Amino acid sequence: MLDWNDYQTQLKAAMTEVAHLNPEIIRGYRGLSEAGAKTGLLDPKTKELIAIAVGVTRQCDGCIVTHVDAAMKHGATKEEITEALSVAITVNAGAALVYSTRALDAFKAKSST
Repeated sequence: MLDWNDYQTQLKAAMTEVAHLNPEIIRGYRGLSEAGAKTGLLDPKTKELIAIAVGVTRQCDGCIVTHVDAAMKHGATKEEITEALSVAITVNAGAALVYSTRALDAFKAKSST
């Protein structure tokens, strides 16, 4: 398994390097992050739980470690994180099911030519 604490430290160092090389990229990213936080309709813990689920769906280790850390700082429990992950698993399975119909549709279209 990955040493997540070491990975997070390495990731922060790499992001610092990106910030030095291209500060506009980091400013743009921060602008997006801040814009999403302005309404305050969702509490920070809920936003982090959603971010974990999206990170898993996008298969982004950096997203996972960053948002697990933030969710824990906002009081998320292992059980809450697991429930968010179960939503990600369900949505991914549903998406595969929906897109399976596209493969069958493609087969039908190719069969009739």
